[in-house]
Amino acid sequence: MTNSEHYVIGLVIYPGMTALDIVGPQQVFGGLPNVKIHRIWKTLDAIATDDGMRILPDTTFANCPTLDLYCVGGGMGQPAVVNDDEVINFFRQQSNVKFITSVCGGSEFLAKAGLLEGYRAATHWAMRDKLAELGVEVGTERVVVDRNRYTGGGVTAGIDFALTVAAALYGEETAKINQLLMEYNPDPPFDVGSPEKAGAELVNKAIAYATENLFKDKESSLL
Repeated sequence: MTNSEHYVIGLVIYPGMTALDIVGPQQVFGGLPNVKIHRIWKTLDAIATDDGMRILPDTTFANCPTLDLYCVGGGMGQPAVVNDDEVINFFRQQSNVKFITSVCGGSEFLAKAGLLEGYRAATHWAMRDKLAELGVEVGTERVVVDRNRYTGGGVTAGIDFALTVAAALYGEETAKINQLLMEYNPDPPFDVGSPEKAGAELVNKAIAYATENLFKDKESSLL
């Protein structure tokens, strides 16, 4: 815990993002020493996540300082943002950071910015085919580390991802202490948290459920 390194972390947020994709990493990174976190978007106006939570940015693309790490997540509003030149150019302009990272469908932003060419990366299971179409070698692990690219799988994997990053920044002991303080001790009631565990029948039902109930009036679909 005596590491004197100081890190500047940027969490890129946007309308329609999934809150937990970023809130999970925020919780972990916020427990690290000597860290400054910026919540970044085009403007300082509050943004609404895909479940209705409102998050207030504190930094814009225009006034963002030099970062050591940035992270972007996914969300049902992602299709409306992922091809936005201003957003993609931000990732390209910050490509010299020490760590380029994402959670869930956020890896699509990195791929479209050309930052995953020649790298393996993780994403939400429903996004694997789309990421592969962008020329990325897709890993099915909960967290994929390929040199300085750290990518997490879907939604809840953001906590696992952030603890992995914490260990890279400050050592395993600091990461373990933060995990303990968070009491991050997963014991889900059902062992169906990945398509490999859930099986084809439940996966198909989940896709149908999401399309019917979660993507109404949205620009995206899992199909």
